[in-house]
Amino acid sequence: MNPFTKTLVASGAIGHRRLVKFTANDGEVALATAPTDIIAGVTDFPSGATDGERIDVILFGPAEVVAGGTIAPGAAITAGAAGVAVAAAPAAGINNVTAGFVLAGAVAGDFVRAFIQRGSIQGAA
Repeated sequence: MNPFTKTLVASGAIGHRRLVKFTANDGEVALATAPTDIIAGVTDFPSGATDGERIDVILFGPAEVVAGGTIAPGAAITAGAAGVAVAAAPAAGINNVTAGFVLAGAVAGDFVRAFIQRGSIQGAA
């Protein structure tokens, strides 16, 4: 197992290859659904998990994630609806939490290779 993969508890149903965020409860994650969510990583659990079940989360390193729209190769990604990855494109002066960047281009529904490395970006004026 990747040393940067940790088994955590799902808050709500969480599918495979989805971005997740930490909740207020230690060791628990929920779907990340907005660019302001503090992203924990991407799930690596083919069967998915229901509320209260344990789920593996890649916190850092290579992973595949479900794309939620068109993403250019090398683009920074953030969370979209239902935990999908979308291109981070904040408006001027607005911050986005990023999950990392994609290694190839993608369109909605693709499993895209990414490098998970949490960060943030601010839109330029």
